[in-house]
Amino acid sequence: MADERRSADLDEELVRALYREHAGPLFAYVLRLVSGDRQRAEDVVQETLIRAWKNADRLSGATGSLRPWLVTVARRVVIDAHRGRRSRPQEVDAAPLESVPAADEIDRALRAMTLTDALDALTPAHRAVLVETYFEGRTVAEAADVLGIPAGTVRSRVFYALRSLKLALAERGVTP
Repeated sequence: MADERRSADLDEELVRALYREHAGPLFAYVLRLVSGDRQRAEDVVQETLIRAWKNADRLSGATGSLRPWLVTVARRVVIDAHRGRRSRPQEVDAAPLESVPAADEIDRALRAMTLTDALDALTPAHRAVLVETYFEGRTVAEAADVLGIPAGTVRSRVFYALRSLKLALAERGVTP
């Protein structure tokens, strides 16, 4: 237990010494790498010193200056951050999107449900001619062929079906 505490104290002292000796020059170097962004430079120096602390067992026995190692780590942190920003899409603030009016899909769905309900209220013959002429887009002659009835009957049923549909929609609160 005493050995672990002594090791932790030595690691902490190493990081403090690294900070006193190298933080200023390292910050100046990183500041150039990040185009003068002081906040990013501080973050990079902090990350570099954290990595030094994590590798304290290797660094405590090193001979010579540790600045080259620190500079290399700082440069790699900057490069990794740059690559990370390029690989992710740029984040945008959602506030401007909230002011853009959007079509209300609920209203559209309710209209479709109301229309379906009104169509169900029609007789099968009236519903069939409306489906063929309005929803399938067929001419009277084409609808007559599909339904197997005369074209005049299709025209007559369309007329009465539209009247019935108008009444069914009015009963459901839909007005023209």
